[in-house]
Amino acid sequence: MNLTSHLLGLALMGAEWVLWLLVGLSIISLAVIVERIIFYYRHQDDLEALTDEVRRLVASGKPDEARVRLATHRHPAAVVVSAGLKEIARGPEAVAEAMHSAKARARLVMERNLAILGTLGSNAPFIGLFGTVIGIIKAFHDLATSSAKGPAVVMGSLSEALVATAVGLLVAIPAVLAYNYFQRQVRSFMLGTDGMAHSLLVELHATRPAGVQ
Repeated sequence: MNLTSHLLGLALMGAEWVLWLLVGLSIISLAVIVERIIFYYRHQDDLEALTDEVRRLVASGKPDEARVRLATHRHPAAVVVSAGLKEIARGPEAVAEAMHSAKARARLVMERNLAILGTLGSNAPFIGLFGTVIGIIKAFHDLATSSAKGPAVVMGSLSEALVATAVGLLVAIPAVLAYNYFQRQVRSFMLGTDGMAHSLLVELHATRPAGVQ
């Protein structure tokens, strides 16, 4: 038996296993979407009020108290600024470097699992198309081997095959929409983080003793 025969035997299994694969991928996609929605909701915060409070504490010479206050918040800005405050004794430059590193780590946390949605959005239609191609191969094989010639022999198989493409799109479209929405959420979180970090640096430069570089 040559390679073509082996592949034909695989195709004759039909597209049902592809449909089950897409169902599994849709469950994964839904789980990621729900997890990310809950995650981003829990990390929302009133950054304006928090920034004002941190600047006030830093201006009053109470960076440790500011860090304690930040520890009660989940927004990535709180994590990043807290990392900067740990280095406050070494000057604004050290604070800026610490916040830069912490921001990179925070972005990774904020983008966690988004690659799954991006991958599903890009590839689910092709998986569905693969199932359709398999179904069409099976339909024409059934037509060639059936004693009853005519379109009725293959109509059922073709309709089943096209379902795979539809399911692939059904998996991909919500994944793409969610991926784009979550990317905007990440950008919003990071912009807020940049703003709070910049405010801290402005405050540190403003309170630096005259003549200190």
